[in-house]
Amino acid sequence: MIIRTVAYPRAALVGNPSDGYHGKTIAFVFDNYSAEVMLYETPELEILASRRDYTRFDSLEAMHKDIEQFGYYGGIRLLKAAGKKFFEYCKMHGLVLENKNFTIRYNSDIPNRLGLAGSSAIITAAMRAMFKFYGLTIDAGHLANLVLSTERDELGIPAGLQDRVAQAYNTPVFMDFDKEFMDEYGVGKYQPIAIPEELNLYVAYRTDLAEGSEILHSRLRDDYDSGKPAVLDAMREWASLTEQVASALKNRDFELISKALDRNFDLRCEVCADSISPKNRNMVEIARRCGASAKFTGSGGAIIGTYQDEEMFLKMKEEFSKSTVELIKPRIVKQGEQNVNP
Repeated sequence: MIIRTVAYPRAALVGNPSDGYHGKTIAFVFDNYSAEVMLYETPELEILASRRDYTRFDSLEAMHKDIEQFGYYGGIRLLKAAGKKFFEYCKMHGLVLENKNFTIRYNSDIPNRLGLAGSSAIITAAMRAMFKFYGLTIDAGHLANLVLSTERDELGIPAGLQDRVAQAYNTPVFMDFDKEFMDEYGVGKYQPIAIPEELNLYVAYRTDLAEGSEILHSRLRDDYDSGKPAVLDAMREWASLTEQVASALKNRDFELISKALDRNFDLRCEVCADSISPKNRNMVEIARRCGASAKFTGSGGAIIGTYQDEEMFLKMKEEFSKSTVELIKPRIVKQGEQNVNP
């Protein structure tokens, strides 16, 4: 039997980058792109390479282009780390694994290293496949914890829970990472939330820029841990913006949402200005010149915002095309909480 599992890119609607700092966020996944994992039983355990793991190139220029797009590390390390953490999770919780092996491979068309949680999607899909293969279950909240642990603790990737929660639940989620609650229960306060179809949302991302989240989170973590007042104030304001947007979604106050998204980005500029590249900032400026709101979907490389009508969307598409930026309307996944079942 061949097991196929998928996970989708994540877009943070509001509140980021406070998810790793006991803040509040709203995020969703969308199925315009996906990461798929295929797993089947074999005599030995084997991990197969995918496009981003190739080590043979036509030229130095081709290798340079590959590194610019995918970085120095491919996806095999993600699958290896996922397998290691899955085994440790099962051992820690007394879950007995049947004595059998598998071959696993992945494929992803999620734009890479652009703040859309492509790496998290691969790990999430891999975890789902392994739980299903061994006939085990895990709830969405703890699946998100396991994926985060794989990235942060095993691979040393600075990250927060937001991406993994949205990908684990497969529906828009309001997330409150209250420290006391998490210390007691091991997960945050996660509440599925509805995003009205009438809200015109777009996602845009650069096709000539790829950069990981390490730079932003490393600097922000240092400032947060040292108690820098401006950063602590920003965390509180991002939480407030998240609450405002949650209420506005319920009341269909789209104007308030637009203003909150703009403020979310402006606040980031106030405390993280040195981690925002000119090309990333330019995307926001182009969208705003067209009349749309704009903020980063994650750590940079992609933006999200609201637009008024189709005329504005087409205007944005024309302007973005001049700057090697792809513009899409995200198809929001609304499947509801997904437990990993056999």
